Amino acid sequence: MRINIHEDYLRSLMFGLQDGLVSTTGVVVGISTGIENKAIIVLAALVAVTVEATSMAAGQYSSEKAVHQMDKSGKHTDSLLTGATIMFVSYYIGGMFSVLPTVIFPQPLARYIAIISAFAGLLIVGYVKGRIVEHRPLRSAAELLIIGGLATVIGVIVGYFLKV
Repeated sequence: MRINIHEDYLRSLMFGLQDGLVSTTGVVVGISTGIENKAIIVLAALVAVTVEATSMAAGQYSSEKAVHQMDKSGKHTDSLLTGATIMFVSYYIGGMFSVLPTVIFPQPLARYIAIISAFAGLLIVGYVKGRIVEHRPLRSAAELLIIGGLATVIGVIVGYFLKV
């Protein structure tokens, strides 16, 4: 499965999806472990994913701009705006894996579905990344699941001990 994608765009896509899945799931699961009020959980999740996606896009833009400015050879041909947009959209999509179950299902069921959904998303993203770069898709999927799983567990632990 050879897909021709600019390396900077692939980096933005992968970083956005992974971070959106992991960070938002950590927030959603952590908050829903600490409080049962669905309205507060949904509000916090939507605020978090929107702010984080915007921040990630801004960080993508400014860090890539610095790289472009440092590069005197002109080899960086990616669009700063395209990279930032990919980062925003991919982060937001990744975040929705845990936000949507929280909106749709009652607590505490939503928490478990959010975790399962995020883990499935991590497996899919890792596998697709492995296929795109043509390097061990199953190992890539497992690696992303382990990394994301650890972050989710940390969110659960913090939410459990800091219940409101």
